[in-house]
Amino acid sequence: MNDKKFIIAGLIIFFAAALTPFWFNFGKAAPAPEPELSKRAKAAKYCVLPKAEMKGGHMQILDIWRNAVVREGERVYTSSSGRVYNMSLSTGEESCLGCHSNKAEFCDRCHNYASVDPYCWDCHIDPKEKK
Repeated sequence: MNDKKFIIAGLIIFFAAALTPFWFNFGKAAPAPEPELSKRAKAAKYCVLPKAEMKGGHMQILDIWRNAVVREGERVYTSSSGRVYNMSLSTGEESCLGCHSNKAEFCDRCHNYASVDPYCWDCHIDPKEKK
């Protein structure tokens, strides 16, 4: 155990090097962007699920909808409030993009912030932005 001082010094240097990125970025995280809602979405004041659930779980509901439409042929979703929605990302007034029409401001801002690349547009047609 004569090397005790070298081991302790090595551990200190290791932890300092390992934690440097955390110290360097501490307090620099930007807040998550708020999605830009269209006038129609603001006026509606409702969505398929409550806002908090949609922000955190929209990908899960889109996966469930995709499976229901593609595998079981179901095309209509009835929410807990009794409203009926077309299980579609981009078709019709009661679809996701029916209310959230500005993909760049609504979808892309949050996806870019979270560094995720959703595969929605592998099958769906990328909507043209409304001016």
